[in-house]
Formats: sequence, structure tokens, C-alpha cells
Amino acid sequence: MFLYNSATHKKAPFETHTPGHVEMYTCGPTVYHFAHIGNLRSYIMEDVLEKYLRYEGYDVNRVMNITDVGHLTGDSDEGEDKMLKGARREHKTVMEIARYYTDAFFDDCKKLNIKRPDTVQPATGLIPEFIAMVEGLLERGYAYVAGGNVYFDTSRLQRYHIFFDHDEADLQVGVREGVEEDTNKRNKNDFVLWFTKSKFEDQALKWDSPWGVGYPGWHIECSAISLKYNGEYLDLHCGGIDNAFPHHTNEIAQSEAYLGHPWCGCWFHVHHLNTGDGKMSKSKGEFLTVSLLEERGYDPLAYRFFCLQSHYRKTLVFTWENLDNAQGAYKKLIARVAALVPGDGEADGAVLAAQREKFRNAVGNDLNTSLGITAVYDALKLPTNDATKLAVLEDFDSVLGLDLVKKAARKREEDAKMAASAKTGAGITVTGEGDPEIDALVLARAQAKRAKNFAEADRIRDELKARGIELTDLAAGVIWKRI
Repeated sequence: MFLYNSATHKKAPFETHTPGHVEMYTCGPTVYHFAHIGNLRSYIMEDVLEKYLRYEGYDVNRVMNITDVGHLTGDSDEGEDKMLKGARREHKTVMEIARYYTDAFFDDCKKLNIKRPDTVQPATGLIPEFIAMVEGLLERGYAYVAGGNVYFDTSRLQRYHIFFDHDEADLQVGVREGVEEDTNKRNKNDFVLWFTKSKFEDQALKWDSPWGVGYPGWHIECSAISLKYNGEYLDLHCGGIDNAFPHHTNEIAQSEAYLGHPWCGCWFHVHHLNTGDGKMSKSKGEFLTVSLLEERGYDPLAYRFFCLQSHYRKTLVFTWENLDNAQGAYKKLIARVAALVPGDGEADGAVLAAQREKFRNAVGNDLNTSLGITAVYDALKLPTNDATKLAVLEDFDSVLGLDLVKKAARKREEDAKMAASAKTGAGITVTGEGDPEIDALVLARAQAKRAKNFAEADRIRDELKARGIELTDLAAGVIWKRI
């Protein structure tokens, strides 16, 4: 397997500290709001990477943090804690916000077929480990106390910028909006390991420490969590490209200073999902979530398919038209798989082995998922029986996570139901309990959706919901029932 390493700026054979075993860490969400689909692109690609490693026979230990304290709104170490901001927005406690949005995040992951990591650790559950690491950095001379806060001293490093070199002007205080000067710092690149009440009196979550009552900086979380669950040698660290600086840069600095040896072998960064207005961001107010996609009639796995059609190191542009095209292609792919006949002979092992090798050569070359999708289409054209084709598709889908065979089986069942009892209008099939009025409303909603009149479709859906009607949108039409 070949992977591009952001730290070396090269694609190279993937190697691990222990043969056959991968220690993998992925930066988790800051749970102050719903994850938007730009965030989730990173988690989709990391999920494919983990599944591919397992496909290759590696034993994988994947760890993820949940940031429920310490991540500030500025791009340095300034501003309000994001969790406190979320609590104020919704008039709840910080921990209520954290629990709600953690659950929401994993609900979204489930809809997108993203496997839950082996270990998920909220930051608030590991405060003693953070304090111990900060103490170790102070003992080793890599940190100092100033103004009640503890800072990492970047002047002690031979090299600070790992992933890319910054223009000095871009690092000066005040160049970026929202970054204020911190006069406690000895160097402008220094960052906070531990905040105290001397600077942030309104912080909701605080703990006793040798430096006063306070809370950890964002960067120390990931290093300490990884050290606890992955050990001293990390093979693979993943995250969005926006985390490369300052977060991942600071992780490397503090981890290697604390350990005294190189820490992480390979860095995997997923690039942005952009809209026509630029990078998707929660700070802009309205942002796109999985729930919004569902409300507009999109299958979450159509969004996964959309992401897999592009390389993770390329910026992906989101438009509704692009998603329409992806959903249309995904539905057609499911229909083609549904046309295969289960039990049509036995799977040909030689063909399966040859296709596996083709798939490995494609996806194993820096996680080229678009070629993985091409391999799926090629498998449907194989001059072999349907049982072999289904076996090949199921094998590929253990990595791609598109539920191709499962959804195809469901479609065959749904099509059979539709054929048995259906009312049709304008090419849309409605199946229900024999109520002409409800049938007409369901059909009108489906027609509004087809015409992209989402406001009217939502109005009719709400009316039906108020009348106790549950809708299920299918490839061939709509099924409704009373609840």
C-alpha cells in the first residue's frame, strides 16, 4: 500500500512500527454543534482508509478523541471556548451540549456507514493525563509558566513547521482576524498547554492543577489521548487539512518533546469540501447537515458515493446539482446490482481473486477511491455468472461501505411490493393503505420534490406527519403508512 505522507510531502510504501499492526489516531469532533457534511467528508475517507487497512490484513487499533473542552474559537489560542459558545446559544450546560452533539455525530456516522473507532475518549475524561504530560514538558524544559498559564516553548525546537512553511508575515499577531496578542508568550508561535482562571474567568469547566484552577489547551488533548491508547509510537494520524496548522503542528512539537523520539510515521490529511462561496463553515450560520440532506430526499450513502468519486487530496466542490448527479448514479448502480440473480451458480474463486488484486492495485495507490468505484462498474461487466459478480461486489463494498448488495436486495423486495399493490401518477408509484386522499397528497409531495420545490414538499410532509402518516421514499416511488 502507498500513502501520501503530509509530513514528508511524498507518496511512499506504508510502513508500521510493528509489522502487521496499525496504531491509528483520528481527530474527533468538537461537539458544540452538528457536524456539517464538510467535516464528515474527512470521517468518510478515514473510514475507508481503516477498512482498507483491515482488507489488507492489518490489525488496526483506531482511537478518536471527542473535544468537549478547550477548543477556542480563534485559530490560535485566543477567543471563547467553542463548547461554552454552544451552551450559551442553546441555554444548556456544557455537558448537556456535549452529550447531545456527541450522540448526533455518531448517528450521522451510522447513516454514512462510518465505523465507530475502537476507542472514543472525551477530553473531559482524561484531565489527570493532560496535567501529567504538561508537568513532563515543564520538567524537560519545553514549557514555561507565564501569567498563570502554561505555554509550550517553540524556540527549543530545531524545526517547528512540519507540514508546510508559512510566510513570516502570516504568523504575525493581528494579521488574521480574531487573533489578539498574548503578551505572556515568549515567542509568537508558542501555544497554551494549560489555561487558568487568571485569564478566562467565565470558563464553565475547570479543574485543579499545579498551576491553579483551569482547563487544558486543545492541542494537549490529542497527544495525551493517543499516548494512553496508541502507545509511544503512532503509525497513522488522520484529520482535515485545516488541522495541519496549528493543531497537528503543535501535537508533533509537544509529543516528540515529551517522548524524546519521533512520534508518528504517517500523516493523512483530507482536503476541504467547498461550496460556491468557499470553505464550508459553521461560523457562516446556515450549514449543510446529514439531516438536511435527508429532508431533501437524499440518501446519506449517496453523499458517501459523491465523496468517493473524488480523491481525498483534492478539494471537492459541493452543489445540489453535483449531489443530484451522484444520487442518480448511485440509484442506477443499485438498480444494476438488483438486476443480478442471487443463487445463480457458485462464485468463481479464481475470478474473485483476480478482481481483488485489481481492486488492491487501485485503492491501495494512495486510497484512490474513484478507481475503486470504477472497479465496481467493471465487475458488473465481467463475463461470469451473477453469483461471482455479487461476491466481488460484496468484497469491494467491505471497503467502500456503500451497502450495494444489501440495498439491491431491499430494492428487489420493494419492487415486488410495488408490483403487487400500487397507484401510479406521472411516473411516480405510491403504495399505501388504500386512502385516495392520502395517496393524492403523497403523490403531490413526490412531484414537488421532483420539481425541486422543496418548500412545497416540506409543507405537504409536515401536513402528513401531523395526520400521523409515515413516509418511506424508495427508488421506485413512495410507501406510506399510519403510525
